[in-house]
Amino acid sequence: MKDFDMKDMKQYDEPANLLKALSHPVRLCIVRGLMRKKKCNVSFMQECLDMPQSTVSQHLQKLRSAGIVATERNGLEVNYILANERIAHIVTILLGEEDCEHE
Repeated sequence: MKDFDMKDMKQYDEPANLLKALSHPVRLCIVRGLMRKKKCNVSFMQECLDMPQSTVSQHLQKLRSAGIVATERNGLEVNYILANERIAHIVTILLGEEDCEHE
């Protein structure tokens, strides 16, 4: 039996794409914030991160494209939520649990 089989490389595409999307400090911070707060709009994130709205939106788009976050509309307000619970587990492993208490 081979330990490494190139025929099975497709099985690594999704996990690799999730890790790529998380591979930026701002995106990790956004995910950690959503783990704590459960849902949040761009304005709140922009204020917390002290970054331009366009920058925060670009990071959110990468997370959304990877299926890590999703949106929830409440009237005119759009909130972001974690769309993939596996991500919460990964981030907890990477960063620890001490700051992930739910509000």
